[in-house]
Amino acid sequence: MPKGIIIKPIIERAILIGLVTNRVDAERIDDYLDELAFLVDTAGGITVKRFVQRIEAPDQRTFVGTGKLNEIKAFVNDEGIDIAIFDDELSPSQARNIENELGIKVLDRNNLILDIFASRARTSHAKTQVELAQYEYLLPRLTRMWTHLERQQGGIGLRGPGEREIETDRRIVRDRIALLKEKLKEIDKIKTTQRKGRKDMVRVALVGYTNVGKSTIMNLISKSDVFAENKLFATLDTTVRKVVIENLPFLLTDTVGFIRKLPHSLVESFKSTLDEVREADLLVHIVDISHSDFEDQITVVNQTLAEIGAHNKPTILLFNKIDAYDYIKKDPFDLTPVTKENLSLDDLKKTWMATSHYPTLFMSAVQKINLEEFKNILYVEVKKIHVTRYPYNNFLFEK
Repeated sequence: MPKGIIIKPIIERAILIGLVTNRVDAERIDDYLDELAFLVDTAGGITVKRFVQRIEAPDQRTFVGTGKLNEIKAFVNDEGIDIAIFDDELSPSQARNIENELGIKVLDRNNLILDIFASRARTSHAKTQVELAQYEYLLPRLTRMWTHLERQQGGIGLRGPGEREIETDRRIVRDRIALLKEKLKEIDKIKTTQRKGRKDMVRVALVGYTNVGKSTIMNLISKSDVFAENKLFATLDTTVRKVVIENLPFLLTDTVGFIRKLPHSLVESFKSTLDEVREADLLVHIVDISHSDFEDQITVVNQTLAEIGAHNKPTILLFNKIDAYDYIKKDPFDLTPVTKENLSLDDLKKTWMATSHYPTLFMSAVQKINLEEFKNILYVEVKKIHVTRYPYNNFLFEK
């Protein structure tokens, strides 16, 4: 390549497709497609248009029905679209049928999330976890792959007499999955040993939906330089830092963010990462108060914590990004019921602080609003655990 020539990455033009069903109303699908568009942006693409189909249940053959698929096809051909992305998981046959009809690349939400994880993985541990999840997603979908898999192994006797290439590919993928699982077992042993070496300190884990500011808060409290940006899944690798507030040392962990419909294969692959949450003594559940759907995000996080057996731990509920919170002030003469869009920040504080079972705080990590209050709450909650679990160290708190 001649010097001085810079090749710009190709930005793929995408369309998004979602369903309004008996379970998902029109308002909710708008929020879901907003998040899907954010995922596309994180992956480096650009969203050109959204398609929404009203249907009782996904069509078994084309997901959206023949009529809607023809409408999508016409737009794809007219506008030169590169990729169609569906907000729900497609079966292998649905993906194959849609791909054949549209003539472009077709992804579902899980596939897109896996692609982002692959681009974000930095350490060998994270790369191994993501690769395993990708192969487990790929295995039942091999028949629709447009290009042949790169060979992972070779040698005499690989293919039996008359065996089809797809069967060979399946065997290669299964062998690779088995190898990656063994590799992760070894990594898990190392991680478990590392955690045992930290057993004499209280462990605090930051948890929350993706892009709520966990890494920013980690940097503030631990004075470290964990990568943080306004993208989904900016952090994949678990980061552990020793923190001291006043005279109290503890370990603070930043973890991968959760998301709606997180692929099961990712939850399984990231078991050793999630073990940091499972074995933590205290959770700090961080919420983006400026997000219109923050209550649903809280529910998603709580459900994920329940799935991994970490939902009954002492918790601090931390509402972040109060500097970005906005609401529509209601006309005092308007007698219609108040909606959540009309609630001021003070109204929300009264509601959540009164009903939450956990210590609750509203702050802005970026503006450092109420940062000292958060440190005080963190100190109090960690101290409660410390004096109970490690009574021989109580001299730390003697005046």
